[in-house]
Amino acid sequence: MIQVENLHKHYGAVHALDGLNMTVEAGTVYGFLGPNGAGKTTALRILTGLARPTSGRAAVAGVELVSDGRTLSRHIGYLPEELAFYPWMSPNEFLDYLGRLHGLKGSERTSRTRELLELVDLSDVGRRRIGGFSRGMRQRLGIAAALVHQPEVLLLDEPVSALDPSGRKEVLGLIENLSGQCTILMSSHILADVERVCNVVGIIARGRLITQSPREALLQRYAKPVFEAEGEDPASMQSWSDLLKGQSWVTALNLDGSTLRITVRDVARARKELLASAVAQGLVLKRYDETRPSLEDVFLQLVNNEVAQ
Repeated sequence: MIQVENLHKHYGAVHALDGLNMTVEAGTVYGFLGPNGAGKTTALRILTGLARPTSGRAAVAGVELVSDGRTLSRHIGYLPEELAFYPWMSPNEFLDYLGRLHGLKGSERTSRTRELLELVDLSDVGRRRIGGFSRGMRQRLGIAAALVHQPEVLLLDEPVSALDPSGRKEVLGLIENLSGQCTILMSSHILADVERVCNVVGIIARGRLITQSPREALLQRYAKPVFEAEGEDPASMQSWSDLLKGQSWVTALNLDGSTLRITVRDVARARKELLASAVAQGLVLKRYDETRPSLEDVFLQLVNNEVAQ
């Protein structure tokens, strides 16, 4: 649904994009991750037709970005990082106005407005002025506005970065509900949000993509599996730690009091042998966990490696 090949964008000596390549398959919720200044917003502006690349090729829903902007606009919906509304309008009026711009007829505009307000949970405030809305309400209305013409691709630039926890929960829940209805490219630097709603992750640094993978495959490939065990006796845990040092499938051990963190290279073997080893040592464990790999760990590892090169 989105194809980017060797995309460059230069602002004088600054290379905002430096040979970006990426592919977004239809129906995907794609998390476009990167630190501030990595080139995420520049890439989105090019994909919406709001900016021109210095060189390279990009296509959205089969439409080359050098094509007529009106053709492209029929296929995409865009939520910019900084939203702008007519504050004196109500959501009903605003969505109806956008429907007119997209060529929807009267009855179609009315039903589409009603449908969208229900989708973003703003039906009860459909006649209130937008100027009095909270940031979370405006973000949800912004998503509704991007969906008026039922686009094939929805582009979201940092959709929850400025929201409080309640607003973030509402907007992320909405994005989850949109999964399967259209292809979503969601730019963010908040890793927990991407981990929650995105099924494919692309990580950008210094204007180029350093990895792209289904979320779970990325975690399995890069994140180091860790097991934690908390015992009753620190001395016994120390003895167990000394024993585990000789195991080929153990890569690191960290004992903090009576809690032992065990990093392994072979998860299947660790699951089979760790508890058996503890029982053989006569340990009494108060807690034993296999911690889930963190997208944050993967992100920091890859970005730091890229910056160090």
